[in-house]
Amino acid sequence: MAYRTISEIREALHSGESALSITENYLNRIKEHQHLNAFIEIFEEEAVSRAKEIDVKIQNGTAGKLAGCVVAIKDNLCYKGHKVSASSQILEGFESLFTATALQRLLDQDVIVIGRLNCDEFAMGSSNETSYYGSVKNNLDNTKVPGGSSGGSAVATSAGLCTFSLGSDTGGSIRQPASWTRTYGFKPSYGRISRYGLIAYASSFDQIGPFTNSLDDLELVTYIMAGKDPFDSTSSSKNWDQPGNAKQRIAVISEYLNHPGLDAEVKTALHSTIERLKTAGYTIEEHSFSLMDQLVPTYYVLSTAEASSNLSRFDGVHYGYRSTEAKGVQETYTKSRSEGFGKEVKRRIMAGTFVLSHGYYDAYYAKAQQVRRLIKEKTKYILANCDAILMPTTPGTAFALNAISDPIQMYLQDIFTVHANLSGNPALSMPWKNHSNGLPFGLQLMADDFKDGFLLELAKTLEKEL
Repeated sequence: MAYRTISEIREALHSGESALSITENYLNRIKEHQHLNAFIEIFEEEAVSRAKEIDVKIQNGTAGKLAGCVVAIKDNLCYKGHKVSASSQILEGFESLFTATALQRLLDQDVIVIGRLNCDEFAMGSSNETSYYGSVKNNLDNTKVPGGSSGGSAVATSAGLCTFSLGSDTGGSIRQPASWTRTYGFKPSYGRISRYGLIAYASSFDQIGPFTNSLDDLELVTYIMAGKDPFDSTSSSKNWDQPGNAKQRIAVISEYLNHPGLDAEVKTALHSTIERLKTAGYTIEEHSFSLMDQLVPTYYVLSTAEASSNLSRFDGVHYGYRSTEAKGVQETYTKSRSEGFGKEVKRRIMAGTFVLSHGYYDAYYAKAQQVRRLIKEKTKYILANCDAILMPTTPGTAFALNAISDPIQMYLQDIFTVHANLSGNPALSMPWKNHSNGLPFGLQLMADDFKDGFLLELAKTLEKEL
């Protein structure tokens, strides 16, 4: 059997199951689903040993809130004494020297870590096809991608290979694969969860978040991970917000509703959902967002600029992969990086270096920062009188493996998700409808800054309405 939620784990423990038997059940399921390529490494012996320790705690009445729950982590989260590679050859063999704060807070509540999950290399991708370890297959249709970059995390949760999983979201890397695997995925407000121990892609965008099979689990896991961290100066000291009274006003953006790239069935579902909410007593406010066409270009200018800086530390000298052909310092840098990084990562480093270079900085990077400020201001304006913005998570459903070779077409898969990363707002994707092609797609909600708790409660209310 597949344990899909925290409440199911608690019921199993209450009815006499042990943390050990639950863990062994997951280990068996992982072996049965190896063809999906979701896991890079399974911590089998350690997971069994920890489960035995937690069983003792359960018997003593000293167990934490997540006792018996099993988590799998994206391969860009540090876990002391374990390998981490961001699914890149350049970090092959590297072992973490410390544990990410978000993960440590879960460990403090007695979660069991079962393994590390495949992802797009350095979280750069929308399909999980850029990984050094090969593509992840969508568990709902093995000929399709799961979405990216946290494809392994989405598949592991959707296929019942763990109770929940952790991913990271820089431009939609949690919400997009959640949409395509019928799971719940949450990108918290920027600063709500510490980034300490997350291998950086774009530091002003990255956020750690969970994949779950229920909104209650999404809320609990996020709450446990949230909070100020002395190791991350960008983490916020704001308390977890208490869900207030909803105004029952939902904003929709006309450019999103009528986007030419939106699949016809997704568009129909969006409009019918809006009508159902109106019938249920919600006020729907339609707003124009004239910066729609600037979202993806702004995101890629800024995120690649930050990536070119963040990834400069992977040089073949300090740690990780080093070219065996190199002679001398210059060749060591050049060949190690040329051989160690994949094509997409090199493309983004080059783009980021270009937009930061002399003569182009003002035209690209500085201009993109100005547009980002306008995006934040417009988003704040819309959310001043509305509970949330409702939109699709993705333009359509999961596409076939190796179907998109044009990088620009791949970048446009993020068209509805980059908004929340540019503005720093909390956003979630929840399972919504099934397409006539049999594949799922999600509904996305975005709320005001640091209204994470409010957004999750609102999502529960809307889920009941819909």
